[in-house]
Amino acid sequence: MVKMRLFRMGDKKNPIYRVVVVDSRKAATGEYIDCVGHYRPTCDPVELTINVEKAKDWLSKGVQPTETVKSLLIKTGAMEKSAKLSASKTKTKKKSK
Repeated sequence: MVKMRLFRMGDKKNPIYRVVVVDSRKAATGEYIDCVGHYRPTCDPVELTINVEKAKDWLSKGVQPTETVKSLLIKTGAMEKSAKLSASKTKTKKKSK
C-alpha cells in the first residue's frame, strides 16, 4: 500500500518535514517514491508548500494520506474536506459499575 506521509528532517527541536509518497512497508526515514512538498511548523508564520497538481495526481492513483497530511492537503486546497468525520484512532474505555 502506498501512503502520503511526513518525512522528518532538520535539527533537534527545529523540525522540517517533507510531504512524501512512500510504500507503507518502508521505514519512516527510508527511501521514498516522490516528494510532494514541505512543511515547517516552527516558523512564524508556518511555512507550508505543496505542489497541488502532483498531490491531486497521487490521490487519484489511490494513495492514502495520513491524518496530519490530510489536514495539510485540505489547508492548501489539494483535497476537499469530507462530510463524514473519521473515527478516532484511540479506544474509549468503558465505565465499570
